[in-house]
Amino acid sequence: MKKKKKLHAVYAIPNLILLLFSITCIFPAIWLIYSSLKEKAEFYHSPIALPENPSIQHYISILTDSELLKWLFNSFRTSLLALLFILLFGFTIGYFLSRYRFRGRNALYAYFLIGMLIPVHALMVPMYVMFSRLGLNDQWFTLILPYTALSLPIAVFLVESYVKSVPHEIEEAAAIDGSSRLRTIYTIVMPMCRPILITIGIIQFFYIWNEFTFSLILIDSQELMTIPVGLTLFKGQFSTDYPRMMTAMVLAILPTMIIYFIFSKQIIKGMVAGAVKG
Repeated sequence: MKKKKKLHAVYAIPNLILLLFSITCIFPAIWLIYSSLKEKAEFYHSPIALPENPSIQHYISILTDSELLKWLFNSFRTSLLALLFILLFGFTIGYFLSRYRFRGRNALYAYFLIGMLIPVHALMVPMYVMFSRLGLNDQWFTLILPYTALSLPIAVFLVESYVKSVPHEIEEAAAIDGSSRLRTIYTIVMPMCRPILITIGIIQFFYIWNEFTFSLILIDSQELMTIPVGLTLFKGQFSTDYPRMMTAMVLAILPTMIIYFIFSKQIIKGMVAGAVKG
């Protein structure tokens, strides 16, 4: 009995530590939500306490009097279109790098690997200069270009590793049945890569949705702003209405939370599959 109690104590301590770490991760989100239901005076009086008279007035005010919905739409449009190109080009390039051996193949593969090593923020100035000279800044499609380019290396790397696990015999059988090469790639192999593609899509969606730097330097007009830059407008020069700002932040993170909860199992499956099969 004493040995069992000691074992239980040994297992309980790590679980308690992990529980404390979990609380530190969850509490800021809970605090953000219930603080958005406070009035400004109540928040300054006691920032941590629960709201005495919860109110959704800030939500109504932001949705009706601000450009938040437009910023959300801009973020959705940019994220979805960039993801479409990332998954399409990433899968196509990764497939051909995995299946074919041709002159320059290793150089091309190394080129994409180098793309993962270069710090993103080191590209800010040259990218701003290039976009300005080409007249590509401050357009609705402006951010789609850098987001796609910056996300392709990791997509190509993961797809190339995953496609190696797909048996060649499946493609040979499809060819014997009369399937063309393109049809085999996009209707047979691509669905088999669904776990890793979903993982890439979710990870890159979070990155694009929360990306701030390029959105700040490449977009000038308020109508084309994405949600991370738009949130900065809720901060005043001399004072800030924190409950109102927190309300905007709740609305900003809500779509990503919903998407994560829907696809959380797929993310874990994709990561495990990529680790084992890669």
